[in-house]
Amino acid sequence: MSRDIIALDNLSKSYGVDEVVKGVSFTLSPGESVALLGHNGAGKTTLMKLMLGLIRPNGGTVSVLGAEPGSRAGRAARRDIGFLPESVAFQGSMTGSELLRYYARLKRAPLKQCAELLERVGLTAAAKKRIKTYSKGMRQRLGLAQALLGDPKLLLLDEPTTGLDPASRQSFYATLHRLTEEGVSVLLSSHALTEVEAQTDRVAIMNDGVLVACGTLAELRQAAELPVHIEVQVGSGEDAATVAAMDRSALRINNHAVDFNCRPSRKMALVRQIAELGGVVQDMEIHPPSLDALYAHFRDQEKRP
Repeated sequence: MSRDIIALDNLSKSYGVDEVVKGVSFTLSPGESVALLGHNGAGKTTLMKLMLGLIRPNGGTVSVLGAEPGSRAGRAARRDIGFLPESVAFQGSMTGSELLRYYARLKRAPLKQCAELLERVGLTAAAKKRIKTYSKGMRQRLGLAQALLGDPKLLLLDEPTTGLDPASRQSFYATLHRLTEEGVSVLLSSHALTEVEAQTDRVAIMNDGVLVACGTLAELRQAAELPVHIEVQVGSGEDAATVAAMDRSALRINNHAVDFNCRPSRKMALVRQIAELGGVVQDMEIHPPSLDALYAHFRDQEKRP
């Protein structure tokens, strides 16, 4: 029996003639965190709705925590899922504490968790305040606390850092890291590519309903074969000319810097050559393709005939 927390096999969903999810196959392991990336309308939210059993597929299969989401077993398994939707809408006249206790009763989670979770997301001081007085970031943090009720085994987070300031984002990802270390699996969708680049184990890229790429950053870089950028700092124009002559991928030369865009297979040989120049080189920085560049590559690749 599979230990996968999520297992999608050739999953499809259509609304009339509009196919919004097209043959997606994907797995999520215990304790793994995966970022689901894609433009608006790429199919990310629809995938999460299929995993939650809110809608049913037109083709393929979906298993979450070992059960089909729409089945009786799937409804029972849903208690082990925490979900944070993209647009959090709470009753504004309730306090943060009241709302969290309300959701705890719905989920049959211990009420004592409420105060602990409010502290974890930094809302203890606002627990007795009406939610209508909360900022967007505070409401988002309250939504995260709601998702964590009942110690879920799986977190589905749809644009979870929307409205959070940099400090709150840092705290949010620190919380996720602790949870995955405890064995919780996390699937989060995001438009903030730079933000999730170093925060998740794998990246899954959706484009027009198709899963166009999935893997670690190293695996995506290997598959894309995009050039590696190497920036070399030198002391004089003569040194710059010496460095630039080493490879035809030199992009820019001035009296103090030379830039290269080299093939990944050429990177280590070029780095060794540069290092052998000794005092000619004052500094060197290596920049592999960013997640933004990888995302654009796989998205555009899918569009090519």
